[in-house]
Amino acid sequence: MRTKLAIKIHAFLERRFPERRVFLKSDSDTRFIRLRPETQLVAFAGASALVAWTIVATAILLMDSIGSGNFREQARRDQATYQDRLNALSEERNARAEEALAAQERFNAALAQVSAMQSELLTSEIRRNELETGIEVIQTTLRTAMKEREAARATLAQMQLEAESDDAQKLASAAPAQMDLIADALSRTAAERDQIIADAQSALEARDTLELEISLMREQNEQIFRQLEEAMVISVEPLDKMFRSAGMPTDRIIEQVRRGYSGVGGPLTPLSFSTRGEEISPDEIRANRLLQQMDQLNLYRIAAQKAPFASPVRAAVRYTSGFGTRRDPKTGGRRMHNGSDFAGAHGTDIYATADGVVSHAGWQSGFGRLVKIKHEFGIETLYAHNSKIRVKVGQRVSRGDHIADMGSTGRSTGTHLHYEVRVNGRPTNPMTYIKAARDVF
Repeated sequence: MRTKLAIKIHAFLERRFPERRVFLKSDSDTRFIRLRPETQLVAFAGASALVAWTIVATAILLMDSIGSGNFREQARRDQATYQDRLNALSEERNARAEEALAAQERFNAALAQVSAMQSELLTSEIRRNELETGIEVIQTTLRTAMKEREAARATLAQMQLEAESDDAQKLASAAPAQMDLIADALSRTAAERDQIIADAQSALEARDTLELEISLMREQNEQIFRQLEEAMVISVEPLDKMFRSAGMPTDRIIEQVRRGYSGVGGPLTPLSFSTRGEEISPDEIRANRLLQQMDQLNLYRIAAQKAPFASPVRAAVRYTSGFGTRRDPKTGGRRMHNGSDFAGAHGTDIYATADGVVSHAGWQSGFGRLVKIKHEFGIETLYAHNSKIRVKVGQRVSRGDHIADMGSTGRSTGTHLHYEVRVNGRPTNPMTYIKAARDVF
């Protein structure tokens, strides 16, 4: 039994969808199909849903087609912009490489000049010591000559007093030979006195000449000292700035290198010590300070060889991807990129960026053919996607050694080098080290 609500709904549907009949006539019979309001409503709703779905699907397809066209166009524009930027970076990198080579030549020239100046300094120091010794000998000779001259004068005065005190009769009765002996003695004494005076004058002139030479030598030493000190400043400051730009504490780094090389040479010894118990001169103190600065410079150079302050490739390459989050080339999603990518020709030589020991040389999932090198200061470098590996595990390599050939092994879309720098196991931007050494090497 239908309820009042059902009756009202049926009446409402009757007004909107009156009952209809569809007749089906054959040769011998006629039949009809009865279409109730409810049936017509269901059919109308289904048809409406079908039409609506068709409209929505068509709109979605049109919007997706339009959006895809815009996205491809935007992607082409982005790719063109990115290519221009990469070309500009490549030109800048080549220019920086040329500047680095020029800086290296200037550094080597300064170092050669420092070595030559050091040799001149040591030679001049030895010459100065010899001149000081000669002056002391001349002064001693001069003092001896003065004493002998005074003694001769005293002897002459004594003889004159004795001659005056003698009785005139004794002088008159003295033999001529005795008078001749006294005259000869007086003549010899006068000649010795004149010779001593001449020797003293020559010694004074020689002393003046030596003092002039010492003065000129001191001026030359001052100039050498000044040039050496300027050379030390020019050589040490760029190295110190390079380490600090890379975020490496120079005090700790230098101390670690000094401990590692403590068996070579030992502590610095001053240039010379006085055998008379005197304190060393200001020039010797200054020279010792320069030697300490040169030792500091040598420690900086050793430390620089052990840190990755170099580019792993020297041929013409493109910098295709940097350190940080990027769009994954395989999936298109945002992923962290822990290194820098350099795209180049297949087989391009790859070089070690610092001294170290090979800890891995083989296949690793995702990286393909991979080379890992452990360096000092907790640093490790990775060279991935190689076509060929040219080192073995445990092999000790130096900066600039050929370790692999560029390829596209592992998870890669094309020939390139994936280069990583890890400090205590944590990835760090490799360009920090490469840019820090741009004006030094």
